[in-house]
Amino acid sequence: MKTLALTLALLAAAAPATVVLAQDAPAAAAPAYSTAKTPLGDLLANPATAAVLEKHMPGISKSTEIEPVKGLPLKEIQQYAPDRLPDTLLAAIDADLAKIPAAGK
Repeated sequence: MKTLALTLALLAAAAPATVVLAQDAPAAAAPAYSTAKTPLGDLLANPATAAVLEKHMPGISKSTEIEPVKGLPLKEIQQYAPDRLPDTLLAAIDADLAKIPAAGK
């Protein structure tokens, strides 16, 4: 019985330290690029992110239709062309963009 009481006391004493450590852990870094925050023009200006766009949307970098919306993220452009930018497409693009580190890092 003393062993059980000692074990429970040690676990109870250790629990607050575990919680503090979990709170002190850095949050997962947000992706450097995303369809919700990064303007289309910025994605096209970076060779790595432009390649992701070309993979999912062949010909986008040469399209003349995109000029007026280059300052907007794809998520905002989606409202004007939901059939061409479905959520599944944006999610796939985001998955690939998340693998690319920020420029200069």
